[in-house]
Amino acid sequence: MHRRSFIALALPAVLAACGADNRWAGDEAVRAARFVSDEPPSITLYTVIGIQRGEGAHSALMINGSQRVIFDPAGSWQHPHIPERGDVLYGITDNFKRFYIDYHARQTYWVAEDRVMVTREVADMAIRAAEANGAANKSFCAVATSSVLRQVPGFQGAPGGFSPLKLRDWFLTLPGVVSHRWMDGDPANNHDVLLRQKNGTIEGYVNGQLRSERIAQAR
Repeated sequence: MHRRSFIALALPAVLAACGADNRWAGDEAVRAARFVSDEPPSITLYTVIGIQRGEGAHSALMINGSQRVIFDPAGSWQHPHIPERGDVLYGITDNFKRFYIDYHARQTYWVAEDRVMVTREVADMAIRAAEANGAANKSFCAVATSSVLRQVPGFQGAPGGFSPLKLRDWFLTLPGVVSHRWMDGDPANNHDVLLRQKNGTIEGYVNGQLRSERIAQAR
């Protein structure tokens, strides 16, 4: 999976390569990060798709129930303000949701967002299934995502296998699915997380505009 590599400005977090890192945040960190969205309960499938060849590069779930989390199996996105247990990311505010999408949407990849409304009970069942799954091995993102979905009422038909595109094709057959296509630089994904690129530039949104500025390197 081809990802951008950067760290959050002034924070010691490295966005590592895709793989099973099995991070385990403490109870207090998970409780403190808990975010409850005022949006209706839902399960959203994110699929990262190559622009030139149309290949499926990654699968993940955003689950909005009694709290909003992202199940990011074998993913590399992380932030020091977002506790992670296994592959479940907690504290997904609107700003961090936009950051997550913006991280994956780039010149060579776009992000498909496919959402299905569910009951709060079903959403919480999906969260529990994601928490029980543990960290997925490298390249097992679609396998782990479909495994979690098959444990949730209404999603038991999710296909197995390693193809994010096959999983998305099935998800699109679900009743009431609403889809959105996110591209690199989409203004709707503006967030206020400043990023320090490895090349020494600072990148972030200022008044809705993406700006980059090279900083002087310490000697």
